[in-house]
Amino acid sequence: MATAAQWIQGARLRTLPAAIAPVLIGSAAAYEMGSFLLFNAILAALVALLLQVGVNYANDYSDGIRGTDDDRVGPLRLVGSGAASPEHVKRAAFAAFAAAMVFGLVLVVITQSWWLILVGLGCVMAAWGYTGGKNPYGYMGLGDVFVFVFFGLVATLGTTYTQAGQINLPAIIGAIGTGLIATALLMANNVRDIPTDMQAGKKTLAVRLGDKHARESYVLMLAVAILLVVILAPGRPWMLIVLLLIPACLMPAWLMINGRKRKSLIPVLKQTGLINLGYSLLFSLGLVLSRGF
Repeated sequence: MATAAQWIQGARLRTLPAAIAPVLIGSAAAYEMGSFLLFNAILAALVALLLQVGVNYANDYSDGIRGTDDDRVGPLRLVGSGAASPEHVKRAAFAAFAAAMVFGLVLVVITQSWWLILVGLGCVMAAWGYTGGKNPYGYMGLGDVFVFVFFGLVATLGTTYTQAGQINLPAIIGAIGTGLIATALLMANNVRDIPTDMQAGKKTLAVRLGDKHARESYVLMLAVAILLVVILAPGRPWMLIVLLLIPACLMPAWLMINGRKRKSLIPVLKQTGLINLGYSLLFSLGLVLSRGF
């Protein structure tokens, strides 16, 4: 029987900034258009957080029953370690998905954007299909695409739309940026797991690219995400404060390129999560300050 502390570990709190970041950016983009709605933003944040937790538990369950987590380096996995039964972890995943759908439905009713129900169902199906089912796309190297699309584009633009009824260029740039950083986080995780994933037949993008190119792609994603704000600078000069994140990216980038031991990549996960949160805060602050420029 897993303890409460182990269930919290299984929820992978280090990944939660990736869920909050797009909501912050999407809300700031709505604010720039004079349409910020706090209650809608809170609902969007709850949906994003619960989906992230659901994905984490679903991944724990699916990888656990396949034996992918039998010999891994990093934070606790509930099923792989034997701390919790597969059935209990599966139920936790679906409970998180159900709660996310409830809050999402409230948001749909408030905004009267009924087509967003299809988007929500797509999010849940994609979350489960990452490592679940007979043909999980995470095992085919498509997990990175899922993270970029759903935790970048959909989460950010959806947040903006449910407040402003439209999207703008800052929302698009921010969606791409936070999506790339979230994908970089997944890449760091998958580079660390290349040996065990290869043994389990899990062909992540990191496995397909190979160790060297996968590490390089991490650095490239961070660089593009941060430098994209230059596009917004001519009309919004305060957006350049996002460039203050560059020093914070140097250590994880160095570890990704030079860290040969699998354990040396574990700190990169936390650092990348904090970079994503810092990116969203600076990006949002830049939009707020630029509005009054």
